[in-house]
Amino acid sequence: MKKVHNFNAGPCVLPKEAIEAAIEALRDFEGTGMSVIEVSHRSKEWDAVMQECEDLWKELLHIPEGYRVLFLGGGASTQFLMVPYNLLNKKAAYLETGVWAKKAIKEAKAFGEVEVVASSAETIYNYIPKNFTIPADADYFHITTNNTIYGTEIKFDMDSPVPLVADMSSDIMSRPVDVSKYGIIYGGAQKNVGPAGVAFVIIREDILGKVSHYIPTMMDYATHIKGNSMFNTPPVFSIYVMVQTLKWLKKNGGVEAMHKLNQKKAEVLYNEIDRNKLFVGTAAKEDRSIMNVCFVMNEPYKDKEEEFLNYAKSCGMVGVKGHRSVGGFRASIYNACPMESVEALVKCMQDFEKKILG
Repeated sequence: MKKVHNFNAGPCVLPKEAIEAAIEALRDFEGTGMSVIEVSHRSKEWDAVMQECEDLWKELLHIPEGYRVLFLGGGASTQFLMVPYNLLNKKAAYLETGVWAKKAIKEAKAFGEVEVVASSAETIYNYIPKNFTIPADADYFHITTNNTIYGTEIKFDMDSPVPLVADMSSDIMSRPVDVSKYGIIYGGAQKNVGPAGVAFVIIREDILGKVSHYIPTMMDYATHIKGNSMFNTPPVFSIYVMVQTLKWLKKNGGVEAMHKLNQKKAEVLYNEIDRNKLFVGTAAKEDRSIMNVCFVMNEPYKDKEEEFLNYAKSCGMVGVKGHRSVGGFRASIYNACPMESVEALVKCMQDFEKKILG
């Protein structure tokens, strides 16, 4: 198999152990003689997988009593709709820190008043707004904790006078989280916890049942809580790979150990960006993401962008081109991205600097 260093933003690098387990389950799931994508989701073998998945989430994030973890289709983008369907009665508050936050705001506006408490749109989302006030009369306050396109991250669990809702698609399981401060945490799996095809929703049950409008059956969190995420056929393969990914995470010290490694990986890469004459970081230093490292060519070397991308590709780097909306470069260094890959990228940047500057 060709050796590459995978920095894709999602779908992204996964633990090799999880991939190997998934390959075996595709051949024969738990000795059933059937593939994991053939077995009934009503079977006792599959029921055990669903239970293990929820148990791992609760253990790894120390989720307290009163919360459920759901595994749903539709990705995080469907949650942009489900959150206001279930929580927005009159007014919601949102923090606008990037494209995904903006899309969530758009969906919420169909259900009632939306107050954007602060935005960093005027500087192309290169920082996290500070010193904003969360309205106490809002039904909930929504944040996007990590912004994959712009490389900014909210690295703490804020206090909120109303239920706090967080899209943690791209930094879940990368750092310890005080789940008790949130009403809902949701996200797509395809960054840190599995492949595309399933979304996770951590929800405090007592915030439900307070809206006056009708909620369609499939949009109602209560439906999926009652059905243990199996009201309809769940995305079985994605959930199976998620379980294997979480088992790998637990084996390697859990979220706390992974956070230390993630901080170190980010430090190594940001240090090189700040040192290297060819590159410059795009996010405010105090808000730099430890998941998505975004940078561009320094002004005198703007014409070297394509040359660097080709050079990086020749060095085995995959996925370092920035999002199409902003250009430049982006290295997504999620949990399963090894330090070896980060160090290889740093060497690639150093060698390119020598090539250009001599």
